[in-house]
Amino acid sequence: MNYDAVIKFALEEGFYYPSCEIYSDAQAGFWDYGPRGVSLKNKFVELWRRELVRRDEMIEIDGSQIMSKSVFIASGHIENFNDPIVKCIKCSSIYRADRYIMDHLNILVPERMNDKEIDQLIIKHNIRCDKCKGELGNVSRFNMMFRIGIGPNAEEAYLRPETCQTIFVDFIRIYKIMRKRLPLAIAQIGKSFRNEIAPRQSLLRLREFYQAEIEVFCNPNHLNDIEKFEKVKDTVLRIYANGKMHILKAEETINTLVPNKLIAYYLALLTQFYERCGIDINRTRFRKLEDDEKAFYATTAFDFEVETSVGWLELVACNYRSDYDLSRHEKVSRESMSVMDGNEKIIPHVFELSMGIDRSLYTILEHSLIEDKEHERRVLKIRSYLAPVHVGILPLVNKDGLDVYALKIFEDIKKDFDAIYDFSGSIGRRYRRLDEIGAPFAVTIDNKTLEDNTITVRERDSMKQERIAADKLKDYLLTRIRFE
Repeated sequence: MNYDAVIKFALEEGFYYPSCEIYSDAQAGFWDYGPRGVSLKNKFVELWRRELVRRDEMIEIDGSQIMSKSVFIASGHIENFNDPIVKCIKCSSIYRADRYIMDHLNILVPERMNDKEIDQLIIKHNIRCDKCKGELGNVSRFNMMFRIGIGPNAEEAYLRPETCQTIFVDFIRIYKIMRKRLPLAIAQIGKSFRNEIAPRQSLLRLREFYQAEIEVFCNPNHLNDIEKFEKVKDTVLRIYANGKMHILKAEETINTLVPNKLIAYYLALLTQFYERCGIDINRTRFRKLEDDEKAFYATTAFDFEVETSVGWLELVACNYRSDYDLSRHEKVSRESMSVMDGNEKIIPHVFELSMGIDRSLYTILEHSLIEDKEHERRVLKIRSYLAPVHVGILPLVNKDGLDVYALKIFEDIKKDFDAIYDFSGSIGRRYRRLDEIGAPFAVTIDNKTLEDNTITVRERDSMKQERIAADKLKDYLLTRIRFE
């Protein structure tokens, strides 16, 4: 499916839609999750917790979305979290300069390209304003953080632009009370806020968005002393580096494409997680970033990208941040960020997996939504445990006692499964409605049910049907709607 088809589907089926859409002054970059979207998001988060947080014995926290100015002085965001903008001299339209150039020239503009170099590109290729064809002025910088005032004196604070800063400032307390050793992974899910210049493409670029971040605190002298690496050493990693795609087992990437076992271990976990999500893993890659592409805090960086109808889409930023964050917070706060690791007193280094939840959900939808022309239906072939609706309960007709029987089944299972009761339209049309929202199973109650207490269960993908005892339905669903 292409982007436009996915957006149309998401709007029609209540996955997500623009926030405040009934008002003409609604700002771009804010989207609401509808009933289907919330269900999918919650299941995605639970899979993340299962396959990453609990599997790796990580610690999860939930921090404040509003943080003091000092945090972002220490983190470097006040000084460095700026995007280049360019303004039309004629009509005053404003564009984000690097993306505007990429859209017009189809070239990569590195994150660290300076303003003069961007100006020269605009002049060289005579890039003009799309709205009035006017000349563009010189590049300037725009800080993307949302500043707020707290209390009657409007003390300066900020909505966090990334969730990880909470983890960094909480690290010492967590390390002490949880009595853990390095490497220690701390995870957090929550909202971040960035005042994007030109948000677009629904969930792909937002001003308010969900992140699932993991910060792995480690001893830089022991990055290859990772015993659990043995469990993932045969996981195939798809790494794009130096203009070439390399498809190798994780252990084969060490000291060549990947600097150490710790990073390779977490890249392998991430690969396994997205395989569980149902994304076509053959359309993914870890793109190793060049020095001029990396964020200001990163020494080694990989972007986990997925091929979509709008091109390669970054889902996870994987950054080795060294001791940048803890050292900066130690300097500004004057609180020690050192810990004892065995006999060594160190400021831990950090490897980060910063996941965009919204983009991940969009990608799952695009990779799962298909047109089944043979059977004239649109199907969301999503993994059963991620499906926003697990099962539909369908009386063949809404009378003659079939409705009563069907409603009893619905009441019995709705606490354990996301179920819907649907009696409107032909049975074929109801099957199609369930297929379209990804429900892996449909249960039909017919006249034979009243005779022998059996029901028909139809499977979404194969469309096969089987007859089972009505009192066995819960067990049937439990064995099939599971983490595979």
